[in-house]
Amino acid sequence: MGAAVLPAQAQTVSVLEDPAFKAEATRGLDLLYNMEFDEAEVIFDRLAAQHPEHPVAPFLQALVPWWQILMDLSDTRHDDDFFDRMDEVIDRSNRLLRRDRDNLDAQFFKGAALGFRGRLQSNRRRWLKAALDGKRAMDYVLDVADESEGNADFLFGKGIYDYYAAAVPERYSWSKPFVAMFPSGSKSRGLAALHRTFREGSYLQAEAAYFLLQIYYIFERDYTKTLQFIGWLRENYPDNAFFHAMEGRIFSRFGDWDDSERVFQAVMRRHAQGHTGYNDAIAEQALYYLGRVQQMRGNHGQALALFYRLEQIATARPQQGAFETLGRLRQGMSHDARGERDKAIERYRQVLRLEDFAGAHDRARRYMDRPYGQARS
Repeated sequence: MGAAVLPAQAQTVSVLEDPAFKAEATRGLDLLYNMEFDEAEVIFDRLAAQHPEHPVAPFLQALVPWWQILMDLSDTRHDDDFFDRMDEVIDRSNRLLRRDRDNLDAQFFKGAALGFRGRLQSNRRRWLKAALDGKRAMDYVLDVADESEGNADFLFGKGIYDYYAAAVPERYSWSKPFVAMFPSGSKSRGLAALHRTFREGSYLQAEAAYFLLQIYYIFERDYTKTLQFIGWLRENYPDNAFFHAMEGRIFSRFGDWDDSERVFQAVMRRHAQGHTGYNDAIAEQALYYLGRVQQMRGNHGQALALFYRLEQIATARPQQGAFETLGRLRQGMSHDARGERDKAIERYRQVLRLEDFAGAHDRARRYMDRPYGQARS
């Protein structure tokens, strides 16, 4: 007599709670965040072989192209690889959910994949696709958090949702009609959840630190807490070029010009030495902020040298990024400050022929009407 066919059993233990898996996965994530992509990929591929049907496998593998994308958002070469892997995460999660609709791993990874996919769609300005992925992700991350409050990693997505659902309409009034269609959020509840993930999470501690950094940097404007989280990220992942450059931007935003200069000079030294992640896109960013430091000090000749060096790197790259436009704008501003009006006008016209970023076109038109020194903003 043949063996009886038993119904699929509901999930009792998440793969994320398996000690052997946790040790290997967290080691791979540490390598990933420290820009050791090849070494991280070896570990993720080994875990994928051990869990051939589980969504965790393609999810971890997708994080390598994700970080390659983050290092240069103007470069789209890794997009297809990233989307393909996240689509596989969703497909595997759906297969598990058809057998057990309460499978926490399937819910967690499907929500995470949709969230990451939506983040890239947003970076690519595909707003409708980003919104649809975000809405679908929300349904899963909220359910997972409610069903497994004891797991600090599972609270991560809900923490992000709670904070931004409350903070975004406060900051951007145009978003209120859209946010009204979703469950209400709470900034304090969101911060509490993210802080708990940061303190107790096994897999998402670095992601929680990064989102807390962004919140305190952009929304709360809390310099002390912003420094706390960028300090933790820099201490734990000293070879991460993204976090290194972010540290310099934080100092710049809060007017600490000396520390901003120190950080971005270190970034440029690593670029010159060819460290992984310290690519030309990072060099453009560093040169832009180093030039701004010199502008703030009134050293417009030195600023121009840095902005023209930025232009040299930018025009040699196949993709145009934000710092090429913004650097060209600041060339014009420094020429204006030196009384070189014809050169300034030429630069402002060039800005208008480049893609607009951060209101650069409006500022260029304004300075074409009145020189930078007379219409400073």
